[in-house]
Amino acid sequence: MGMSVTSTEVPARVADRPHRIALMAFMVVVLAHWAEHLAQAAQIYVLGWPTAQARGVLGIPFPALISSEWLHYGYALVMLVGLFVLRKGFAGRSRQWWDLALALQFWHHIEHLLLFIQAQTGWRLGGAAVPTSIVQLIVPRVELHLFYNTIVTIPMVIAVVLHQRARAAA
Repeated sequence: MGMSVTSTEVPARVADRPHRIALMAFMVVVLAHWAEHLAQAAQIYVLGWPTAQARGVLGIPFPALISSEWLHYGYALVMLVGLFVLRKGFAGRSRQWWDLALALQFWHHIEHLLLFIQAQTGWRLGGAAVPTSIVQLIVPRVELHLFYNTIVTIPMVIAVVLHQRARAAA
């Protein structure tokens, strides 16, 4: 005999579908972005490329992607909004991990906002020659942004795994 589904479970699963689709699309974008940072680090530390030539995968054919503060700030903002909007679909331990990613991304967004303001105004933090974030005053940009993307992505992945396990157990 098949498993019976109560009338209250069907609407919950149907209502959950848009969240699952949006979450998976969001995670594909997040993981692709993280892979770009990993590729850039591999180009520098494994292949020995100069930092200026290490532009990730998409940055090689499209070098403007690397230098566009509009694009970097836009991505940081999309990440922040995505984490906030998708937050309501998480509960329990998965929500705690998702909230950690949201808090970390909020700071990452502040750093990108600071870079964006400098790129638009010509003002430079600490008298630097190029737009510089607060933590970038002590950690180089490539390594810093790989770190930021890593510490935001890992709790997101943990949250999604816990979320999927809870769904499967229900």
